Amino acid sequence: MRIKTLFAVVALCAASASADAALLGRDLNGSPGSFEAYYDTTLDITWLANANLALTTTFGVSGINALGRMEWDTANAWIAAMNSANYLGISTWRQPEMYDIGNDGCTVNSLASYNGGDCGYNVVSTGPQAAEMASLFYDTLGNLSFYTTSGTPNPACVGCPKWQNTAPFSNLGASNFYWYGQDTTTDSTGIDYGLPAAYAWYFGPSGAQRPQDKLGSFYNAWAVVDGDVSVVPVPAAVWLFGSALGLMGLARRRAS
Repeated sequence: MRIKTLFAVVALCAASASADAALLGRDLNGSPGSFEAYYDTTLDITWLANANLALTTTFGVSGINALGRMEWDTANAWIAAMNSANYLGISTWRQPEMYDIGNDGCTVNSLASYNGGDCGYNVVSTGPQAAEMASLFYDTLGNLSFYTTSGTPNPACVGCPKWQNTAPFSNLGASNFYWYGQDTTTDSTGIDYGLPAAYAWYFGPSGAQRPQDKLGSFYNAWAVVDGDVSVVPVPAAVWLFGSALGLMGLARRRAS
């Protein structure tokens, strides 16, 4: 009976994972009891389980501070060094990506944009124009924006701005900011300064997404890889979200 119950639970998890956002644990080093990455069924990418690997592993790259943060060019160099090292048997790591809607960069003042688009708060996190960090933050992990879509402080976001939900990842600090892989010619207020691009996109713990100066701005770098790096999920490694967490967060985020 216990075996039948176990298979029933596994089947339920598999069915739910196909319908809701899920993170599936992936063992990349052959060591039982831990997962080095998580496959994102919504985005079809795999996130490194350690959300701040640079804190302890620099791959010989200089310019990384004591918090594991770095300038955008250093983040690119760190990813390149990670691939040269064939870290965890993978040489195609990259930074998360976002979808630049419309003209290059911000077309509005992201400091006062609260409802959709690619700049500001509550940015697009679902569908073909979804930004990968926004999708993870809002929909998969069920975090809340510091502001509602009407531009008022979100009363449901206690202690914000911060990453409220971080499991199953490690070193995903409440105040972590993350670079995207794309740069741009506009600043966070929508002013276009032309080439060469002096700004790059980032995502912050307030739920905001905007460009920032490449030089002098120190943010975290999170390694991801396209697709699934393993085809055999372990039932205990299935982290289901969607209706139980992500959709609740989405509903509260959009409340005004």
